[in-house]
Amino acid sequence: MWLQELVDASNAVAETRGRLEKIATLADLLKKAKPDEIRLVVAFLSGALLQGRIGIGWSIIAQARSVEPAREPSLELRDVHAVFARVSELEGTGVVRARVRALADLFGRVTTSEQDFLVRLMSGELRQGALEGVLAEAVAKAAGASGDAVREAAMMCGDLGEVACAALAEGVGVLSQYSIQMFRPVEPMLASPAESVGVALASFGEAAFELKLDGARIQAHKLDEEVRVFSRALRDVTAAVPEVVDAVRALPARRLILDGEVLALQVGGAPRPFQDTMRRFGRRTDVERLRMELPLTPFFFDCLYIDGQSLTAKRQRERFTVLGEVAGALAVPHRIITDPTLASEFFDAAIAAGHEGLMAKALDAPYAAGSRGSAWLKIKRVRTLDLVVLAAEWGSGRRKGWLSNLHLGARDPDRDRFIMLGKTFKGMTDQLLEWQTAALLEREIRREGHIVFVRPELVVEIAFNDLQESPQYPGGLALRFARVKGYRPDKTSDEADTLQTLQDIYRATTGREAPAPRG
Repeated sequence: MWLQELVDASNAVAETRGRLEKIATLADLLKKAKPDEIRLVVAFLSGALLQGRIGIGWSIIAQARSVEPAREPSLELRDVHAVFARVSELEGTGVVRARVRALADLFGRVTTSEQDFLVRLMSGELRQGALEGVLAEAVAKAAGASGDAVREAAMMCGDLGEVACAALAEGVGVLSQYSIQMFRPVEPMLASPAESVGVALASFGEAAFELKLDGARIQAHKLDEEVRVFSRALRDVTAAVPEVVDAVRALPARRLILDGEVLALQVGGAPRPFQDTMRRFGRRTDVERLRMELPLTPFFFDCLYIDGQSLTAKRQRERFTVLGEVAGALAVPHRIITDPTLASEFFDAAIAAGHEGLMAKALDAPYAAGSRGSAWLKIKRVRTLDLVVLAAEWGSGRRKGWLSNLHLGARDPDRDRFIMLGKTFKGMTDQLLEWQTAALLEREIRREGHIVFVRPELVVEIAFNDLQESPQYPGGLALRFARVKGYRPDKTSDEADTLQTLQDIYRATTGREAPAPRG
């Protein structure tokens, strides 16, 4: 399949509002794909590479894209995949230059629309409306299967691409072979946000509340003495977490699949920053050294399988019972609450202890693997800052023609500048996007590719959950889960929050000094 065919389908889906039309377009594309191309089609349309992260950031993309695009399409999907595979294997001295050369060669062989697609694919900003739910329906339509059968198979398999290959090549009967199995990770169940514990209680009436841990999501599989641990992305991370392996191996069940989090803790038991935990999962991590310096503690909040029985269809309250029996002290304790006052007190205590907030869970819900529904709700602490817009990126898909992804900066009065802290495209209505585009273009000072740089005049109120250290941004800090609350026409850029304010927040929440700004 030509890359241009996939790009055309992606653009068509992005410009289509109707779900059924999106599904039909994607199903037609899948039918055209050869067996060895189906996984690539599914991955690319999902905004992912089969290699995972390949060490490509905006700087490398910008340098590589300086070449002239081709006039006519000439590359197939497998050609692009091969380039990504080579880039992922590059390492050592001069690796950045080598990545730029490889991508520049790729960009010089593709058309302008193909370039645009690849940039969004590599940067993680491919938002054309082909979310996995729509893709699953497209696979079902292409294979002549029911959407439920494809979704169930994908949940149990953990790989929609594999399911698509099987269904399209072998027929719908093969879908019945996908069931929960040892050492084949299941797509994790996801939570939707709730504004407050009161909203969560109003949704459920009676709910199980537990701590919202800010760690790394894990899924632990045990078969007798063998234990393997998988990440949120279903990657095998067993070698990185030997203490988790030891803890799970000691549990009484012979066959077991547990869902949970792993955290690095401070001496008093409070959680360390999320980035500390993630240090244990680096590609070149010295596991034994870090195990001594940064030990991990597992906490499990669900049980999916025990001694030959799948529990995913069981009610949450039943899974809680099994979890408590098998995991003991490793189980995250929960409290069944109906009183909003008690729930609010629990939330305040969780924040005071250094946690993200609370989870609220419906007691009669099954484990919906791979789904972000309303049976699990997450209630987090929210902070706001008044920041300055430094630049914005042209949107794609439904946001095509609007400036969407904002580059956000704080005042750095010591150096008389604004310093970038991150980006966000979340929280914007169509009305806001229209106004924002006009307002930013009035303040344009230059362009670099799809980025429009502006005079730092507009102040925007940004909600965020936490701060983390970031080598990517010159301030050394970045916002986590940033979203727009609204613009502040009553404020000038001289009244925006300062880098010092962010450093104070970081110090108060982590107990550590903030990194020094660069430049």
